[in-house]
Amino acid sequence: MKKDWEIKQLGELGKVSMCKRILKKQTSPIGDIPFYKIGTFGKIPNAFISKEVYEEYRSKYSFPKKGAILLSASGTIGRCVIYDGKPAYFQDSNIVWIDNNEKKVSNEYLYKFYGFCNWNPSKGATISRLYNDNLRKIKIPVPTLPEQKRIVKILDKAFTAIDKTKENAEKNLQSAKELFESYLNGILVNGKLKVENGEWEEKKLGEVIKLEYGKPLDKSFRTSDGKYPAYGANGIKARTNKYYYDQKTIIVGRKGSAGEINLTAEKFWPLDVTYFVKYDDKKMNLSFLFFLLSKLNLPTLAKGVKPGINRNDVYSINVKFPPLLEQKQIVKKLDALQTKTKRLEKIYQQKIADVEELKKSVLQKAFEGGL
Repeated sequence: MKKDWEIKQLGELGKVSMCKRILKKQTSPIGDIPFYKIGTFGKIPNAFISKEVYEEYRSKYSFPKKGAILLSASGTIGRCVIYDGKPAYFQDSNIVWIDNNEKKVSNEYLYKFYGFCNWNPSKGATISRLYNDNLRKIKIPVPTLPEQKRIVKILDKAFTAIDKTKENAEKNLQSAKELFESYLNGILVNGKLKVENGEWEEKKLGEVIKLEYGKPLDKSFRTSDGKYPAYGANGIKARTNKYYYDQKTIIVGRKGSAGEINLTAEKFWPLDVTYFVKYDDKKMNLSFLFFLLSKLNLPTLAKGVKPGINRNDVYSINVKFPPLLEQKQIVKKLDALQTKTKRLEKIYQQKIADVEELKKSVLQKAFEGGL
């Protein structure tokens, strides 16, 4: 760090502040002034307060100035929003700010520091929390105001280029995902592709598959090192030393994660919150059937207070499918395309991660006086 820089605690630069508490009875789903809670902070508000309460509390109690850096102090610690000065109110204790002296540290410099800061929050029973005392004690390198301005300018320029690179990588990632989905939709939803080996048939799904009920698993069958998996509504839930069905197939969530689908092992136990699929393997290819079911959005069929799926609703869905040979050809194409898209996704995800690391590296260099 440069010799003319000082190390300060955030508490030395200004008071930790928050808005006056708003009671639930003072809020409503519609109203004059948006009230941001920790869940809607930086997003779309779902609560409002009256203009009268806003004006009274703003004049009597702590309120952020335009440009103040609002911080989430609960859940995702250190999420930042620059207050734009428009009428709004913020949840006390969960959303805080340093009422900083701008003759010592600018809002722009402070905002950049927050992106670099290690918050080290206290761990509560269920969520993390940044207490005021923790926030006050965080150390920040403070150069002169002209130096702060110079650093912010360099970081803004660097971040513009970094963010553009990240944006391009995210677009490429989305395109890679859409490539597979587009092909899958064209084959399995519309059934518009030309078929060389016969015509596509349209039938009710109940004519193609049967959904059999799973069965409760006796505790005596459960074991941590069991040879066979027991499937719940959204995947493997236990291991068992006995199996109920001995053919690889598809699990469909009946209750709980209703409509979720999973491929099974060769031998397995389907729990009673599931259906397992029986089908004629002389007419249907399992992988094709899995792709088909994955595009039918089965979770939307769930009904009831504790949502569940009635198999008759599944049976009533109209589906189009080709002869078995054509199914296998389609699966071969889908597998190849899926392998390609997963490889591309991995490349672009790594690029996004690399860009984030680059941003951290630039920030570290900045606050060590290396720019």
